[in-house]
Amino acid sequence: MAKFNSYSLVRSEILKKSFKPIYLFMGEESFFIDDLTNMMDKMILSETERDFNYSLFYGVDSDVRTIISTCQRYPMMSEYQLVIVKEAQRLDNFELLELYAKNPMKSTILILNYKHGNVDGRKAVLKAIDKVGVVFESKRIYDNKVPAFISSYFRDRGFQIDAKSTQMLVDYVGNDLSKLVKELEKLQVVLSGKQPRITAEIIEENIGISKDYNNFELIKAIANKDRAKAFSIVEYFDKDQKTNPLILTLSSFIYYFNNLVECFWLPNKSEQSVMKALNFRSAFMTRDYMAGLRNYSVNEVLQIISHLREFDAKSKGIDNPPLTTNGDLLRELVAKIMH
Repeated sequence: MAKFNSYSLVRSEILKKSFKPIYLFMGEESFFIDDLTNMMDKMILSETERDFNYSLFYGVDSDVRTIISTCQRYPMMSEYQLVIVKEAQRLDNFELLELYAKNPMKSTILILNYKHGNVDGRKAVLKAIDKVGVVFESKRIYDNKVPAFISSYFRDRGFQIDAKSTQMLVDYVGNDLSKLVKELEKLQVVLSGKQPRITAEIIEENIGISKDYNNFELIKAIANKDRAKAFSIVEYFDKDQKTNPLILTLSSFIYYFNNLVECFWLPNKSEQSVMKALNFRSAFMTRDYMAGLRNYSVNEVLQIISHLREFDAKSKGIDNPPLTTNGDLLRELVAKIMH
């Protein structure tokens, strides 16, 4: 029927309630798989219909033949019966589902929640499911796409969020979408019935990320060679390493300087060119890159990237002197970057 790569497109198709007999949600990004599964779980059956028409299986302790037998039943006092298989990648003999896919019950909706990989595209079972149902491949989201995901998440729910606030969340959580959405839901609950705009102050108050002392502001200070501000943030991080772990700061540095070195190869280093090259949706996001282009040479940035590899290894205990703290490492690294 259809193979989708777009989460938004699959979601919109499901909301139309023109259901297909089989849905295979598979891939590396668990968040999209769980979100689509949970959405269908909640919307297809009413509470009274669930008593006789809902079956939940887990791949690790389920038999494919039992699942097929369940799917072949007729619903009771309901248009549909719903059968969900979670962790379907752990099913023995997954390929046997081909037999059911060739002749599925129109009154059954089977959802296969298949994580940490894809069904081999050459296998007949995938082709059979694709012919009658929906196959969605859930790919991991790239780091530079996370800000757009956050903006889209809030926009779909009637909220607005500025670029700085978005980047604060990205720096704090990274690209772990399940963890990220928990923080976004927290903000959504706090702002329910209040102002629709999410600011840095609101994030600071409700999530615990300082609007002035975070990775976003540290990179801004480094890009502008503001040593006083940079080392002020480093000292703040050292006092609260739980909220500001070194691994997240290193990840932010690596992301920024790898992008910055790409900017040096651009024939036209205008704001628009940088924005296009880095796939940014807002000119605001190019600000630190324009500053980096002004204040560093390409050779300096290449040397910084070498330092980052060295300190990433040290943070993991490789060639790191005894009694050296993460705060010590960050101070030394920032000093090398801004020498």
